[in-house]
Amino acid sequence: MGKTMAIRETVKAELRVNPLVDDTDITVMNIGGDVTLTGVVTSYPKYLEAAAVARGVDGVKNVHNHLEVVLLPHDYCDDAMLTTDANNALRADVTVPDSVEAIAHNGNLTLTGTVRYGGQGAAAELAVSRLTGVRSIKNDIGIWVDDADPAATARLVQNALDHNAAAAGGSEVSVDTYGNTVTLTGHVRTRDEADAVVAAAWRATGVLQVVDLLQIRG
Repeated sequence: MGKTMAIRETVKAELRVNPLVDDTDITVMNIGGDVTLTGVVTSYPKYLEAAAVARGVDGVKNVHNHLEVVLLPHDYCDDAMLTTDANNALRADVTVPDSVEAIAHNGNLTLTGTVRYGGQGAAAELAVSRLTGVRSIKNDIGIWVDDADPAATARLVQNALDHNAAAAGGSEVSVDTYGNTVTLTGHVRTRDEADAVVAAAWRATGVLQVVDLLQIRG
């Protein structure tokens, strides 16, 4: 079995055994470590979980999630109720500023407003991602800050490496900051460590986008 086929079969196997994902209507394609998921799932959490499962498979470089969320009849929620539920969830999250608002249309949530740094926008998405009735989330949140500070961003990333037990003696990450975009390159030992580094970059003030080009070498 070639490497491309092995990655595809491993992703399929991991989806099959994950209790949070119903893989019945999911198709997996892989080209050189770029995995594409197509098909249907019955909730937005399953949509997210399927991508997370694929991302955690050794050899996967990128995941393109094209799954469609088709809600079960009892999970449908009218626009007014879902909009209210989403805004209540945003207000309940202390990390999301009051400037962020949500509006629903046929189960599709759109987030608008402004934040001080990109991590707050990510927190807003997370706050509404598990609400019943959500089919998709569009993040139209703006960021109104100066350019990201390269030195501060690099310190946060290095701190994440220093505090990650799995990083002992095996990782090398480069941080390139241009405007509000941070690009991470180099290699780490585990997916958990890569996630910690990406999360650290998001915490830097002024970061609007984090480009993860990290390689996992085990």
